[in-house]
Amino acid sequence: MARLTKNKKKVADKIEANKLYKLSEAAKLVKEVTTTKFDASIDIDVRLGVDPRKANQMVRGIVSLPHGTGKETRVLVLCTPEKEEEAKAAGADHVGLDSYIEKIKGGWTDIDVIITMPPVMAKVGALGRVLGPRGLMPNPKSGTVTMNIGTAVKEVKQGKIDFKVDKFGIIHAGIGKASFDSDKIYENAKEMLDTIMKLKPAAAKGTYVKSVCISSTMSAGIPVDVKSYDE
Repeated sequence: MARLTKNKKKVADKIEANKLYKLSEAAKLVKEVTTTKFDASIDIDVRLGVDPRKANQMVRGIVSLPHGTGKETRVLVLCTPEKEEEAKAAGADHVGLDSYIEKIKGGWTDIDVIITMPPVMAKVGALGRVLGPRGLMPNPKSGTVTMNIGTAVKEVKQGKIDFKVDKFGIIHAGIGKASFDSDKIYENAKEMLDTIMKLKPAAAKGTYVKSVCISSTMSAGIPVDVKSYDE
């Protein structure tokens, strides 16, 4: 087992064993335990008491983080020609249809979000095998299949993210960068948790939110006291 360097041990010791931190404390501490030379991502992991194999316990939603993710989101808009200018004006990185569909069929997925419109979903649907496993398939529920292309692009660029529980019952999402003030990390995390709380399925029994953890790239996780997250 690799020994921790003095610096890393000092940082690891800042997280007390078996302690649950208030969300505001965790937001400050995650900055202190981040030692990467680059601007690390801040992530939240929320373990839910649901069975995601059952359709009536699937938790999926959209959240607009008040301070964005701090990450540049690359957006591809697949649309008909009359919508192209609207998409470009809103800040889309790539705009088109048939040529991009061919590129994706060839394995190109150098993007973070795809926005499209109902009339072309038949063409986009044929890309399911490539886009599905990468979480890139547009979906009306997440607002990425819409006639309001410009609005959808702006919202994604400003920090709107789509999330869903994985097969282990965990929601994992990026909620900022280490360069953010701790207040911004706290407010983004709180918005994420508030949204998840509102999505509790009626079929979910027992404890809904089992655990919450905040971490940064390559840092240890900081466990959050779910009961006190909104204090």
